Amino acid sequence: MAAVTLRAAGRVPAGDAWERYALPALWPTWSPQIRAVRVDGGRITPGMRGEVVSFLGIRARFVVETVDEERRRWTWQVRLGPVRLRLHHAVLTRPAGSATTLRIEGPALALAAYAGPARWAMGRLVGEWSRSSGSS
Repeated sequence: MAAVTLRAAGRVPAGDAWERYALPALWPTWSPQIRAVRVDGGRITPGMRGEVVSFLGIRARFVVETVDEERRRWTWQVRLGPVRLRLHHAVLTRPAGSATTLRIEGPALALAAYAGPARWAMGRLVGEWSRSSGSS
């Protein structure tokens, strides 16, 4: 098991960045590697299960493990076949906007493959964003 921590900062207020995480329907608008999210419910809650569909049509199942709305932190486990990743997200308030951190735990090869797209998505999460087009 390996781990990597990624960080990004931008002008989006922390409350807005948190809402982009908290509402799975918004994930495809800022995370280019996600094309669709299938989930029962509108907001992340502990125990929520669902499926993320990538831009390549790859489907990964997930379960949300913890959510701390007040501290703007959440953890989920994503499973693609035998590969399991645990992702720990946090949104922090900054004077000029917000910052986000992501700690990913899992097999080293999977972390190496996912780190680039995750870093790009995190920048879009806390940077400029368009609800209608998903572009920055």
